[in-house]
Amino acid sequence: MRQIKAVLFNFWRVTVSSGPGDVFKKLEELHSLQRGFLSTVTSRNDGATRQAERGAMTLTQLIPALEAECVKEAQDRGVTLPSDWSVKGLLEKLRETMMDVQTAVLKTAAHLHSKGLLTAVLANHWVDDSADRDDPARLLTLLGGHFDLVLQSCRVGHRVPDADMFTSALQQLGVTPQQALWMDADEEGVKVAEAAGMKAILVENLDSALGKLSEFTGVKAVGAESRPPSCSPDDVSHGYVPIKPGVRTHYVEMGCGPPVLLCHGFPESWYSWRYQIPALAAAGFRVLALDMKGYGESSAPPEIEEYSHEQLCKELIIFLDKMSIPQVTLVGHDWGGSLVWAMARYHPERVRAAASLNTPVFPVNPAVPPTEGLKALPVFDYQLYFQTPGVAEAELEKDLERTFKILFSSGREAEARPALSSAGVCARGGLFVGQPEEIPQSSMLTEEDLQFYVSQYKEKGFKGPLNWYRNLDANWKWMISRPATKVLMPTLMVTAGKDTILLPAFTKGMEDLMPNLSRGHIEESGHWTQMDQPEETNKILISWLKEVHQKAAGIAVSSAGQR
Repeated sequence: MRQIKAVLFNFWRVTVSSGPGDVFKKLEELHSLQRGFLSTVTSRNDGATRQAERGAMTLTQLIPALEAECVKEAQDRGVTLPSDWSVKGLLEKLRETMMDVQTAVLKTAAHLHSKGLLTAVLANHWVDDSADRDDPARLLTLLGGHFDLVLQSCRVGHRVPDADMFTSALQQLGVTPQQALWMDADEEGVKVAEAAGMKAILVENLDSALGKLSEFTGVKAVGAESRPPSCSPDDVSHGYVPIKPGVRTHYVEMGCGPPVLLCHGFPESWYSWRYQIPALAAAGFRVLALDMKGYGESSAPPEIEEYSHEQLCKELIIFLDKMSIPQVTLVGHDWGGSLVWAMARYHPERVRAAASLNTPVFPVNPAVPPTEGLKALPVFDYQLYFQTPGVAEAELEKDLERTFKILFSSGREAEARPALSSAGVCARGGLFVGQPEEIPQSSMLTEEDLQFYVSQYKEKGFKGPLNWYRNLDANWKWMISRPATKVLMPTLMVTAGKDTILLPAFTKGMEDLMPNLSRGHIEESGHWTQMDQPEETNKILISWLKEVHQKAAGIAVSSAGQR
């Protein structure tokens, strides 16, 4: 069996679910045009449409030329074009179809890439120089983020299924025809590809075609329940912002649009948002995911007071100032969620909207410090164990792989894994006491994921991350010194049905503090929500973000690739 090194997808009717012919048929029915009228006009080799697809004219030149061709075709047929007909309307319908990218294809392309195969999408497109070209720009960005090559006919002077189009793609990918596989819903394209020496799959049913693709490549097919595309450390832009002498913040960035800042929890990394970063960017947002203070490539000063919420909020504001971001939407998880709520309550000028995964706003009792109050809540005993410097560090740093294998698991795996109790930790002398030496790796993590987390803790260890817990009373003193007001900005609370520590019940009554609170709930998710249930997390976040920002600006945000 020959080795496949590259997989090429036709844009129309494979990467997107429909094609021009489907649009033409619907418009012919809608406007009572003779069947085949539009196909006849647009398929002429010397016609305006084919010229535009080969790059000989742009969209603004195509519109009047195609309008004239339709008028002439109507005269030749002895029919009258309806009064509500226009070429602009036709092209707008084609643009809508272009944006309907199939998530299964994006997932497949990302999966093939992760297994070392090259991917390409070949598209019969024209150069869009119209005033309203935001959607095509977002489409090309989406495709460029998932495929090694996006080859548009208007850029090379050839169109699918011209043999020269395939030759150009193979040359740019650096593979021979015998090393390439073509996927097309059109029989003519399949025949041309096979004549060129390529393997080809006729896509009549996408799921079946992806199954055949798996057989030919040896790469296991991704199903509908597979995880959304993620980003690796090499796929994102990294930045560093100096906060003060000796302290800097590391972040990764993707996308453009309204800024959304992602704040992770314990013991994590910006990488915990790897499934959200490309999805939010594709949905039209500028995504910035931080290594929180003490983590990863951000600074980890040893002093406990460096990690109080008061200090962390001040430094987050400095970060925004130096990035020239006057106002931001914050999304946090675990300790990141706690910091997000602090920003929303005490620095509302800088926060457009705030969302938290799992972490509620806990009521503040001015008479009882948290380290005393936690003694009445057995589930939070581990936080008391974390208070003594050096003790938890020694346990967590002893074997980093084992630490992350114990901590990271999905809600669905709970019954099949050794139970980890957060209660009674002080009495038994450690969080991991009673755990077997050999721990199965969660299906939530690949080996590459696990090793990335390990690499982020080898040098700095857990001292900085644990210092967040050692500011419970300092945070409490700061909060009771501040005015107790309501949070009026849009907020979102996402609960997880299988989180055994941050229980959904803890969020009861948050509407009293946050009158504009929206809610999301993922019943099958455990504590690590954005890794455990990334598809559902993305849907909830994107829906809320769009609603918030559409209300603010009165504009639509593209949803290409989110179906």
